[in-house]
Amino acid sequence: MTERGTGWPKGRTGWIIGTVVLLGLGVLVGAILGSVVLGLVIAIVVSIGWLIAYESWRGKAPGLDDPWDDGAQL
Repeated sequence: MTERGTGWPKGRTGWIIGTVVLLGLGVLVGAILGSVVLGLVIAIVVSIGWLIAYESWRGKAPGLDDPWDDGAQL
């Protein structure tokens, strides 16, 4: 018999903790700058970059580097 997963992907907790910390820092920076909304916008943009960098670091898709693919092939 095979074991079933919990439905919670491995490594998701680290991403969520990082996102919450970045949002908190964004609110703090926004409060220092005088605009919490500006801080949240900055935090959201940085969180998207964090997501891309974190997933890239985890290496979920090895072997995607194709030196012959210049992006123009269909």
